[in-house]
Amino acid sequence: MKKNKNVNYTCVHAGELKDTIYGGATAPIYTSTTYDYRGPGTNLYPRYFNTPNQVALAQKISALEQTEASLIFGSGMAAISAVFMAFLKSGDHVIMQRAIYGGTSHFAAAEFERVGITYTMLEHINEDTMKQALQDNTKMLYIETPSNPLLEITDIEKVSAFAKANSLITAIDNTFASPINQNPASLGIDLVIHSATKYLGGHSDICAGTVSGTQKHMEYLWKTAKNYGGSLSDVTVHLLERSIKTLALRVKQQSKTALKLARFLEKHPDMKKVNYPGLKSHPNHQIAKKQMYAYGGMMSFELKSHIDHNDFLEELKVIKPALSLAGVESTILSPALTSHSLMTAEERAQQGISDRLLRFSVGIEELNILVDDLEQALEKSRKR
Repeated sequence: MKKNKNVNYTCVHAGELKDTIYGGATAPIYTSTTYDYRGPGTNLYPRYFNTPNQVALAQKISALEQTEASLIFGSGMAAISAVFMAFLKSGDHVIMQRAIYGGTSHFAAAEFERVGITYTMLEHINEDTMKQALQDNTKMLYIETPSNPLLEITDIEKVSAFAKANSLITAIDNTFASPINQNPASLGIDLVIHSATKYLGGHSDICAGTVSGTQKHMEYLWKTAKNYGGSLSDVTVHLLERSIKTLALRVKQQSKTALKLARFLEKHPDMKKVNYPGLKSHPNHQIAKKQMYAYGGMMSFELKSHIDHNDFLEELKVIKPALSLAGVESTILSPALTSHSLMTAEERAQQGISDRLLRFSVGIEELNILVDDLEQALEKSRKR
């Protein structure tokens, strides 16, 4: 695993779309949906993922993820569903980590049976469980690490080695880590997926997704993706490209603050449990230390029973109770009511997602501001 020592340069300059007419410092926006078919390129069209802004952004994403090629989608789920539908067919079987984004779990439950795909979800991904789940028709291994919302860590190299030994394609949701903190392709993963709505966008105003891999895999993915029409408008592509210029700066600050907050919360008397891979108490801390450059800006925690968790959310002044994550502002939510609400209560319980679990996305605010906000909210929400 080789860390990009010039990551800020990559964020700003990789895949630059030059303004060759006026020499502007930022990329021009090509909003046209109609291009001269006799001109440069072949059949330029937004749904084909090949317009100038899309191509330039894909090059930037590839440079950050250390892959040959990428495709940009209209949402994280558009990217995830395109991967499944491109590389799996009726009669195939996929091994999946149970602790994944609720929307991905719901997609498997709602769509796979209808198209003749079977799947096995594993509580824990290791060599023994993968061997037990392996079938003659298994074609893919799908993981998410760190996972949403419990921040579970899966050993990427072991998954990759097992997959290669059994001729399986591997896919990972790398959203929580971001390419700043983890590069799964360098650890042997075939397809690296992001909900770019999160850290890549980083300002809570963009909905997008990305997939990165080899040129061969991206060409194969493109054949299916263009049929589903999940491309992104070039105006939003431009906004995403702009946002990525500050990606490394944002993520490094969020990761630094999150580690300090996790250590603070772990010792707090009102906390039942804190989930953060940077804590030495995390069961997979050593794996995270091996495969991540830093531990990210995401954590989750459970409050003790003497804290009214609804009151706690109401009393927060700076940290916003809000959907989604990874913006410059700190946000918090209940997974049971949001990201994992499509799952049944029994399914959430199997994953260890209680109604009292809160997922905390650390922004770029100063540490003391966030500590003060958490403290005052905890104080006001203690049951008397």
